[in-house]
Amino acid sequence: MALYALGDAVPTIDPTAFVHPDATVIGSVTIGPESTVWPAVVLRGDYGSITIGARTSVQDGTVIHATDELPTVVGDDCTVGHLAHLEGCVVEDGALVGSGSIVLHRARIGRGALVGAGAVVIGGTQVPPGARAFGVPAKVVPGNDSAMQILAAEHYVRNGRRYREQLRRID
Repeated sequence: MALYALGDAVPTIDPTAFVHPDATVIGSVTIGPESTVWPAVVLRGDYGSITIGARTSVQDGTVIHATDELPTVVGDDCTVGHLAHLEGCVVEDGALVGSGSIVLHRARIGRGALVGAGAVVIGGTQVPPGARAFGVPAKVVPGNDSAMQILAAEHYVRNGRRYREQLRRID
């Protein structure tokens, strides 16, 4: 992995986390136990801090950034889908942020909520716990099957263990 300090800001990665060698982690970034960070992810904690909780999967091509005033926090047991962009927001425990979605400044994705693939959650939007957000801009609707999200998070924890043990470069 490309791991960079920026001045005094040094990433902190739990030893049980899996960060793919092709991911980039810069500055004030914390990655919790058993979390997975997949290829081409950029976690850029240059202006503010980024916190990834325990057992959370940040999937391929995702970009997570923060601002001077707004950290980005992703809780425990979350899944952040491929090619998502998170900046200056909070994603609470057990939430799923779908592939290709964008979650912007001061948005809050509640516990067990779901952001649909390709959705744009504009700044300041509050997605209540267990709700769903779909569309551009995202509209919030009630109800969600958070049991599926828990299974997805558990799957990525197992896959992270497999990668820590079995991934090897062959070129």
